[in-house]
Amino acid sequence: MGAGMDVDFLIIGGGIAGISAAARLSGLGKVLLLEGEDNLAYHASGRSAALYEPNYGAPPVVGLSLASGDYLRAQPGVLTPRGVMTVAKADQMDALAHDIKRLNLSPISPAEACGLVPVLNPQMVAGAARAEHAWDVDTDLLIQNFLRVARGNGAQVVTRAKVTAILRTADGWRVRSVAGEFGGATLINAAGAWVDEVAVMAEVRPLGFQPYRRSIARIPAPGGHDVSGWPILFGTGETWYAKPDAGALLVSPEEEHPMPPHDAYADDMVLAEGLARYEEMMTEPVTRMISNWAGLRTFAPDRVLVIGRDVQEPAFFWLAGQGGYGFQTSAAASQLAADLIGGRTPEIAPELVAALSPARFA
Repeated sequence: MGAGMDVDFLIIGGGIAGISAAARLSGLGKVLLLEGEDNLAYHASGRSAALYEPNYGAPPVVGLSLASGDYLRAQPGVLTPRGVMTVAKADQMDALAHDIKRLNLSPISPAEACGLVPVLNPQMVAGAARAEHAWDVDTDLLIQNFLRVARGNGAQVVTRAKVTAILRTADGWRVRSVAGEFGGATLINAAGAWVDEVAVMAEVRPLGFQPYRRSIARIPAPGGHDVSGWPILFGTGETWYAKPDAGALLVSPEEEHPMPPHDAYADDMVLAEGLARYEEMMTEPVTRMISNWAGLRTFAPDRVLVIGRDVQEPAFFWLAGQGGYGFQTSAAASQLAADLIGGRTPEIAPELVAALSPARFA
């Protein structure tokens, strides 16, 4: 670490990406994490549907999710069995066949589907498929586990530290924030929807990340049913989902509306349209919402995470583009970041490392 630097690793962003990176890097040197909000995990990480479904996403994302499995399973209480089921109307059978192949599902009869989720309308469900390979994630517990490791190794966390300027120096970076000025030899950009804005401040070429809004409504358990044993339920082709949550249901229209980085909120009309698609397949109407919210899922142009040193500025490290996969990829993504920064041979396969590298945009 050069003279005058405060830490070895300066992380911008206090979501699951930044927090897990802080844990992994804290064994390699001094770590400082900056978060602009009052609390950690305020934006996308605090608004997640909290599901580990490792077959979801582009092939490199699936590889990273699968590589995270052993770590997640080894954390007591982090994963709880949930299961996944997709249902289709009569005109959606081709889309159902695509989902079966893409998500590695097994076809079941409409009667079986209605037996698993008794509020499904047997007059509407023409096809269905399911699998057991989906688990609820206790996101707060996972975050606290990573934080415990980071702080146990001396990592510092500063909230209310919105970054206002980033300056390249001879031996690292100076980062100005509303909480003060900080220095680091390596800058890790884990700023979620703001990653390209951080890059611009650092005079690093942005890579074209796009945040997309996704809304969620929390509704009472339909018909007073005990929903705790239901699988997460998807409309074919990702047109809506319903997930049990503490005695209620989370229902999302699964929209992807491009947005600038901001503190997202749900759109009433989009929620209404999504709830209508959900209701179409049910015997119980939605009579009220308990609450609603939205988050931004931020993707690189190819919808694959970006993990690695910037091609032109190797002291700038990308940990970005988690999209909707941040929690389920966090273990392997943070380990890869630490391996690359620490100069170690990554635990994951070389072809997966290459698929995640920012060099693909060079």
